[in-house]
Amino acid sequence: MQASDRWLRTSGNVNGMLPGIRGIADLKSYNAEFVEWGSGPPVILVPGLAGGIALVEPLALELARHHHVIAVELRGESDCFALRQSFGLNDLADDLAEFIAWRGAERPTVVGISFGGVIALTCAARYPGLFDAVGVQGVGLRFESGLIQRIASMVLSNYPLPEDCPFVNQFFNLLFGAKPTADQLVHATRSCWQTDQSVMTHRLGLLRRFNFDTLLPRIMAPTLLISGSRDAIVSGANARGLVDGLADCHQTVLPRAGHLAPVSHTAATADALSCFFATANV
Repeated sequence: MQASDRWLRTSGNVNGMLPGIRGIADLKSYNAEFVEWGSGPPVILVPGLAGGIALVEPLALELARHHHVIAVELRGESDCFALRQSFGLNDLADDLAEFIAWRGAERPTVVGISFGGVIALTCAARYPGLFDAVGVQGVGLRFESGLIQRIASMVLSNYPLPEDCPFVNQFFNLLFGAKPTADQLVHATRSCWQTDQSVMTHRLGLLRRFNFDTLLPRIMAPTLLISGSRDAIVSGANARGLVDGLADCHQTVLPRAGHLAPVSHTAATADALSCFFATANV
C-alpha cells in the first residue's frame, strides 16, 4: 500500500518519510516509549526537558536520512505518577543504558537535546565505552541561575501554554532566539504542552543541582557540542567551559539560532551531527 501525497503532507511527515516504528521497552523502572526511523548506523536520540519525542521528531527525520534513529522517552514523560518514586539524573542515565541493552544497540552514538544532553553525558561518564560518540545541543558546564533562566523555570513550571497567548509567544521567541515561524511556534507549544508541568518542575530541579565538574574526566567518547549564537539559556562561556573540560570535544555554533535550534535550524543541526559522526569514524 502506497501513501498518498496528500496524506504525507497532512500527517506531519517531512520529505515523504513514512511514520516511525513505535514500541515500548519494559524497563525496570518504567515502560519506555520509543520510535525508530531510517537505516544505517544506530543513533539514540534523547529528548529535552519538555516536548518529548514529538518536539525532536523533525531532527530525527533529518538524521534518519543516513542513520537508524531510535528516540526514547524519558521516565515521567508519559506518566507523571512516576514522580512518586525518588529518582535523579544518575537514575535517568541508568534508564538510558538499560534501554540500549534492551534494544541490543552495540556501541551506538547518542544525541541529547538540552536536558537530554545532560543525561547523555551523565550516561557516558557512568558507562565508559557504551557510546562510539556523543552529540549534545544546548548544554553547558552547569545550570545558570540568571533572570532569563528563572523566567523560563517559572513559565514552564507554572504557566499554561496555549498557542495564542502573547506572553507565552514572547517566551518562545526568547527560546528560539528570534521570532519563529507560525508552524515552528505551533509545533513547539503543542509538543511542550504534552509534558506534564509537574514533570518539567522535577527536571528543572535536577538541573539546578547538577554540575559536570566531577564527571567530565570520565567521558572519553568523542563529543560534539552544538550551540546557538543566540541561546539565552546557556551562555557562550558556560558552553565553552563544557568544551574545555572534556578530553575530546568539538563545538559548532549555529549563527542566529537559539536554545530551540533543533526546531528552528533542524537541517543545520542534523548536518553538524552527521559530519561529526563521519569524522569520528562512526
